[in-house]
Amino acid sequence: MAETEPVLSVVVPLLNEEDSLRPLMSKVTEAMADLGHPYEIIFVDDGSTDGSYEVLEKLHANHAQVKVIRFRRNFGKAAAYAAAFPKARGRYVITMDADLQDDPNEIPNLIRKLEEGYDLVSGWKRKRFDPLGKTIPSKFFNWVTGRLSGISIHDFNCGLKAYRREVVNDVRIYGELHRYIPVLAHLEGYRIGEIPVQHHPRQFGVTKYGWARMLKGFLDLLTVMYLGRYMGRPLHLFGTMGIVFGLLGTLINAYITSIWFRVGNIQHRHPLLFLGILLTVLGVQFVCTGLLADMVTRSANPHEKYNIRQTLD
Repeated sequence: MAETEPVLSVVVPLLNEEDSLRPLMSKVTEAMADLGHPYEIIFVDDGSTDGSYEVLEKLHANHAQVKVIRFRRNFGKAAAYAAAFPKARGRYVITMDADLQDDPNEIPNLIRKLEEGYDLVSGWKRKRFDPLGKTIPSKFFNWVTGRLSGISIHDFNCGLKAYRREVVNDVRIYGELHRYIPVLAHLEGYRIGEIPVQHHPRQFGVTKYGWARMLKGFLDLLTVMYLGRYMGRPLHLFGTMGIVFGLLGTLINAYITSIWFRVGNIQHRHPLLFLGILLTVLGVQFVCTGLLADMVTRSANPHEKYNIRQTLD
């Protein structure tokens, strides 16, 4: 008999979550039984150093729906998604964290929201059970991201999200851009939605979020905004800056030249002359940088920044 294609693919990245995996699997199994759709669950072991992989081996042996990807070391959540998304066969893809703070019983609600016509639905942890060291930077990060991206959702960092298959196929993520998948999808023209979801206190382990990750997140946001506007033609950005600097330098140099013709010297105006030359050189450099970036963009081949040690299908 042919294997039934899953309707749902649940993607779970994890790092040192040995104690959480069995109860998480039980909760997902219960939620999927209530939903009544064929499903698969793809665990990505992101370089765990505890007994997480041994637990995953047992879950794979006992559950036909379980698939496992094991990295050789820790590459991050974005790499985990990048490795799992191409293997996801479901019409809908669900992402959730492995720490038991995301509630699998919210999956039907996310699917219903997708079926209203949305392409990506993000969870909103309206009532959070996290330490202040995580909630304060997260709230500030979400506020700034919403302002800069123009997307009206409250919780970009929520791991519990639902996607149509075409979204995960189209949106390329790397580095630390996993938190910006809604922004990247929005830039591709997909419709983004949000629903409040249940959030639970962490039962095992410690949080891996804080101010350091938030600062990296803001740098990643600049990357996303650049990719959205200029990835296809970097010359549009660098060329514009080069033209502005070049024009300013040319105007200053023309002014200095006119003084030299009228007076015969440019006494006391050497700093202005140097500024004009500097701006002209900067203008040429920016234009050349844009041209080189254009060529690199067109010739570069995407390279996945992860190394898979083992897979269990």
